[in-house]
Amino acid sequence: MSKMTITDLSNLEGKVVFVRVDFNVPLKNGEISDDNRIVAALPTINYLKNQGARVVLFSHLGKVDHKDSEKCAADKAKNDMKFVAPRLAALLNEEIVYIDETRGDKLTNAVKNLKNGQVLLMQNTRYEKGESKNDPELSAYWASLADAFVMDAFGSAHRAHASTYGVPELLNKEGKPTALGFLMQKEVEGLNRCVDITDDNRPFVAILGGAKVSDKILVVEKLIEKADKVIIGGAITCTFLKALGYPVGNSRYEADQLDFALKCVEEAKAKNKLVLPIDHVIANDFAMPIDVRVTDGVVIPDGFERLDIGPRTREYYAKILANAKTVFWNGPMGVFENPLFADGTISICETLTKLTKEKGTFTVIGGGDSAAAAAQFGYKEGFSHVSTGGGASLELIQNDGHLPGIDVIADK
Repeated sequence: MSKMTITDLSNLEGKVVFVRVDFNVPLKNGEISDDNRIVAALPTINYLKNQGARVVLFSHLGKVDHKDSEKCAADKAKNDMKFVAPRLAALLNEEIVYIDETRGDKLTNAVKNLKNGQVLLMQNTRYEKGESKNDPELSAYWASLADAFVMDAFGSAHRAHASTYGVPELLNKEGKPTALGFLMQKEVEGLNRCVDITDDNRPFVAILGGAKVSDKILVVEKLIEKADKVIIGGAITCTFLKALGYPVGNSRYEADQLDFALKCVEEAKAKNKLVLPIDHVIANDFAMPIDVRVTDGVVIPDGFERLDIGPRTREYYAKILANAKTVFWNGPMGVFENPLFADGTISICETLTKLTKEKGTFTVIGGGDSAAAAAQFGYKEGFSHVSTGGGASLELIQNDGHLPGIDVIADK
């Protein structure tokens, strides 16, 4: 890897190291329902502690609407980092310093008074209006407190914010070290295997599902260019089918993306790259599915919605994947939250984890709902790499391995 990594940093004892982590955990009434993102940051935090660094952690949590004062106050109350601090302390098995501010004397003094190996967590970076705008003044303040910077928030690496880009950019100019943390290093190395495809790693098969083609326009084009096959599933199927002139019943599709979908089909036709479902699981209603059927072909009749890939498609996709050496998957095959429409997504999990175990296929889940589904059905550990950032993983692939939060880190 050409970027500086955490193990390249030296003489860290007594140095203040700002670490951009991803503690954007799901909260309900102040309770954390899933602490995976905190757990994922522990190797980097513990390494720095063991090196005698003074560790300052900062992260965003949820969204804060600064345009409406009442909404802003409510968002801040709901997304207060004080809810995260106790869980972090429990996972580290020690007390941490929690500062409920993002700037000012209280934070400045707390950072200066940190002991070697001690951890400080500051308030939600999005309490600052200038965070998402990469405000130079805010970046300069945070950078003034740091001797070094470690980027370990892959889920935010596609955003050029003050905490992900502004701070390391300034430290680079000052000759202070910037590096990728262990989580970032793992993400970059894993996903770059889907960016820099060698002949030895082919066939390369991409699987794209989810709801909206518009969310995946650039990555669809890039994967048609890079992959040997691009398998389509999920609700985006209907936009492709509609573009090809097939009836989609009551299924949702993106009318403004029909030309793009048709363009993708035409681009992929010469090399037979794009693969669409050959049957579907459909129902009369998404919310109250009383009449659930499997179609004979691709046509979806009036009064029905497409909610999963069908059994023949599951077999068809498994055969295509059988010889793959590299697979990138982003987006479920159906509405997996409902057991009636989970078989397609489960079949992809089964197929890919079996290939990983038996054939050594390098299998990557590009974060998001696919990762959630793999975890829910007990398959997460069977994949070669499960990304922590859905949007970031897609952007990294469509940008040939480049993201603002990676590019800003110093080269070796």
